[in-house]
Amino acid sequence: MFSVKKIVAFLIISVPLFLNAAQYQLSTHVLDIVSGKPAPKVKVELYKMEKNQKWKKIGEEFTKDDGRIGDFLPYDKPENRVSGIYKLKFYTKDYYTSHKVDTFYPFIEISFELSKDQKHYHVPITLSPFGYSTYRGS
Repeated sequence: MFSVKKIVAFLIISVPLFLNAAQYQLSTHVLDIVSGKPAPKVKVELYKMEKNQKWKKIGEEFTKDDGRIGDFLPYDKPENRVSGIYKLKFYTKDYYTSHKVDTFYPFIEISFELSKDQKHYHVPITLSPFGYSTYRGS
């Protein structure tokens, strides 16, 4: 049976995490499937496709020690709540070079479409020197 103390502790820990995640429309996560660990310090750029069909860079971050970037597109800015086509560019060669590993992919670009009806998108990748996979997370 759950005690009141355990429920209160769970709420104290989980509610701020939930509220923080909801403040941003886009997050990503890089997992190195060779090491079985998150990939820290991977440079990731965010682009938005303009009406003229050209990409405009709108953000740049590095993954944290847990392999995550949780704060692309702050939701409190109205310009970040518009639908459109976006792209994340992951600089994988820099990551593997720092680990003294050869890689086939100097970078990986993932394009996707955001709709204004959805409040949060998570676009993670699993990564190896000679392959990658992505999916729409939650």
